[in-house]
Amino acid sequence: LGIAKGAFACLFATGVCSGCVRRLTGGFVQISTRFTLAVHSLLYIVRFSGDCRVTSKRVAASTGANPVVIRRLFCQLKDAGIIMVEPGVGGASVVKNYDEVTLLDVFRAVESTESNLFAFHDSPNSDCPIGGAIHEILDGELEAAQRALENRLRQTTLQDLLGRLPS
Repeated sequence: LGIAKGAFACLFATGVCSGCVRRLTGGFVQISTRFTLAVHSLLYIVRFSGDCRVTSKRVAASTGANPVVIRRLFCQLKDAGIIMVEPGVGGASVVKNYDEVTLLDVFRAVESTESNLFAFHDSPNSDCPIGGAIHEILDGELEAAQRALENRLRQTTLQDLLGRLPS
């Protein structure tokens, strides 16, 4: 890869865009931690917003992430219309019904996958029997995998996850 796996995780944790990571890592792409951090954050907001002001610092303590990373997630979730954030130390709250927020909504809010989840290497050699056919044989598989992921994420709501939390 040309970059240590731990360093790869650090790139995402510090907010480096997936396109930059792709270039730095020679094309290795995986879904960043933003998605799981966002779900964790939303569950924290719902669980504790009645008890205290849910700030990026509090969520960061729960997730183990830097508060700056959490604030960026808050901005993305706010832009998607999922949460509201009060200025200063006012805290965050979920503005949609919990049974209306799907994991796909969260995924689309925080992941920078323009349209395709899977990135393809830039220049397959069309003169090579593999390079010339790679899109034809692989594009459909990748599209099917992305549809399957999106369909699965669409089935689970924030309310579903709340019901799985220990009392």
